[in-house]
Amino acid sequence: MSSIEKRKLKAMVADEVRFLRNWIGRPLTTGAVSPSGKALTKLMASFVDPLDDLPVVELGPGTGVVTQALLERGVAPGRIASIEFNPDFCGLLRRRFPGVRIIQGDAYSFNRTLLGTVEGPVSAVVSSLPLFTRPPEARRQLIIEALERMPIGRPLIQFSYALVPPVPAEPGRFTVEHTHWVVMNLPPARVWLYRRTG
Repeated sequence: MSSIEKRKLKAMVADEVRFLRNWIGRPLTTGAVSPSGKALTKLMASFVDPLDDLPVVELGPGTGVVTQALLERGVAPGRIASIEFNPDFCGLLRRRFPGVRIIQGDAYSFNRTLLGTVEGPVSAVVSSLPLFTRPPEARRQLIIEALERMPIGRPLIQFSYALVPPVPAEPGRFTVEHTHWVVMNLPPARVWLYRRTG
């Protein structure tokens, strides 16, 4: 094993430990016991247009596995604004991704948290938030608030481990569809895509 591979493995193990420690301390704000796998993060990033010039808002980046997938997709760092509640993760993200705007705050107060950092429309919202830990109306309000910032048809991308969508579709307002199961992820997950219709 090369020294680069050893460093990557060490960082990955450190992230697993960080996630587990935060999940034990804050199970309702840290949605998983470990970071999402490569197959899931790549799938989530695949729905983001790397050539658009509008901002991409990331919700609940954790240790930055989806942030990394967005950068690998070709999204410019300056386009990404990541809202993270956990101050420890914010510090880690700022060190790992110096060109990305890291905002410590509450993603469920979407517009208020973005105030002064991201104004106007956004290209996509990519969420790793544990939506099922919140009441249905709080989830719905977040989806609506985020979709209102996007042109019609642009995606809000949310993963979950559930069989049902975190928020059901509302005909005439927004649609929801899902991808296949990503069985390479532990536990298996799928991606839900929300789009504003009118």
